Amino acid sequence: MEITTSTAITPQQIQKQQQDKSQLEDEILAEEELVALDQKEAIDKIKIAMDEQRRSDALASIPEFQLESATLANNSFEMQLFGANAQEQLNFEEQYAEFQTFLEDIGYEGGPIGQLSQEEASELVAEDGFFGVQQTSDRIADFVLAGAGDDEALLREGRAGILQGYDQAEEAWGDKLPDISKQTIEKAVEKIDLKLHELGFSILQEEA
Repeated sequence: MEITTSTAITPQQIQKQQQDKSQLEDEILAEEELVALDQKEAIDKIKIAMDEQRRSDALASIPEFQLESATLANNSFEMQLFGANAQEQLNFEEQYAEFQTFLEDIGYEGGPIGQLSQEEASELVAEDGFFGVQQTSDRIADFVLAGAGDDEALLREGRAGILQGYDQAEEAWGDKLPDISKQTIEKAVEKIDLKLHELGFSILQEEA
């Protein structure tokens, strides 16, 4: 009869197996952490590259954005002059075609500008009118804020643009613009300055 004997596993061997298993688990964990770190670094690099590209695209659009801001402001002040000055109302019918697209773009839904009575035109620039201080300044500032987002350079260029539009309107008028326009530009600039301040940017630094 054949007799078989079994080899007993000693406590030392059990301990060695546990140590080997623990070491293997540690190595696997370390490798997984290394892979995760490499992935995070790769993702961070991609994000940085995308941010740089967006920044580059934004900077490239600055001249156009400043021009758009200036045009919106200039046209807005022209409309305030129309509402506040009877002579401008008489001359406006000839210029109406030039403003038709502008009026549509800003959501004007009132009667044909060139056909308004003096009283109706004056209502446009009243305190709660479509071209009054509050609505006009909000429209101008909101255009800049929406177009610039949190980009400091675009905010500053938009700000410069609306001031440029004010100067252009004043130059075309040949005199200081009426108080309604002065109050409008002040409120629009104030709204943009508030955004810059909230983002931690200095206005004094820009104006120094």
